[in-house]
Order: sequence, then C-alpha cells, then structure tokens
Amino acid sequence: MDINQIIRQAVEEVLSQVGAMNCAPAQEDLSPQGMAKYIDHTLLKADADLASVKKICDEAKQYHFASVCCNTGNVAFVAEQLKGSGVTPCVVVGFPLGACTTETKVFEAMDAISKGAREVDMVINIGAVKSKNWDLVLADIKAVADAVHKGGALLKVIIETCLLTDDEKV
Repeated sequence: MDINQIIRQAVEEVLSQVGAMNCAPAQEDLSPQGMAKYIDHTLLKADADLASVKKICDEAKQYHFASVCCNTGNVAFVAEQLKGSGVTPCVVVGFPLGACTTETKVFEAMDAISKGAREVDMVINIGAVKSKNWDLVLADIKAVADAVHKGGALLKVIIETCLLTDDEKV
C-alpha cells in the first residue's frame, strides 16, 4: 500500500467515525498535498521563540496547511506572518489542562481574537468530565463558543482523549 492509499484509508476511517463521509466531495484530493488543508501546524512549547514560530508560519504557507496554532502570546505575530496567505491564525485557550475558569477561557479567547486569531481551540474542563459535572462542561463550552462566534471566529474543543475513559469520551 502506498502513502496515498494509507492517507485515504485513514481519512475515510476518521470521517466515517464522525459521520462526515458525505460532506467530502467524491473528487476530494486525499494526496499529501491535498490533505494539508486539513492540518493545523502547531507549536505550543513554552520555550518557542519567534524564529521557531516564524518557521512554522513559513512552512504552513509553503504547504498550504489549514492553520498555524500557537499560544495566545504569539497570536499577533502569527496573524501578521500569515496575512493574505489563506492560512488561519489559531490559538489554544485553557491550555494545557482545561482547568481554568470559564471566564478566563472567554477572556483569553476574546483577547486572542482581538489580536488576529480566527480560530480558537479550547481544552475541555477535564476535571468536570471526570466528576460527571455535565452542566459545567456544557456551560463552559457554550460560553466560550458564544464569545468566539460573536468575535467572528471558529471554535474547536480539545477533549484530551488520553486522560479520559471510553465512556467519558462518549
């Protein structure tokens, strides 16, 4: 099996698991080059310097990745580097633990959007999931989603599957 077949098989498996198989056109390009538009090029290390951040921005532009995902402290720089490229500036909030308050996540998201983020990835409140406090989980996601959407950005939720049981993931 060649790399294109492996990628196609992996993508089809993921799409079928999330029930999204019919949302991709039949002629979808599942080559490595075509798949790049679905990949977030990410640098979340605490010690990431601007030269490293610039490098991933340059790579994202070269290979046409979907986004560059960074910590909020680098989002203005990333947004400037990506201007006009078609690559989306993305940040993470509540990273890495998801344990901060909802108000903190909302503020962090809105601040990042004001500095150029067009996509926000929030970490789910893992402790609330472990406690089966579904009202808090829902309220946390809803508050961040409302703020992010009001700011004209897209929200994704990181569920940290390595920390959750199968039942918690569901």
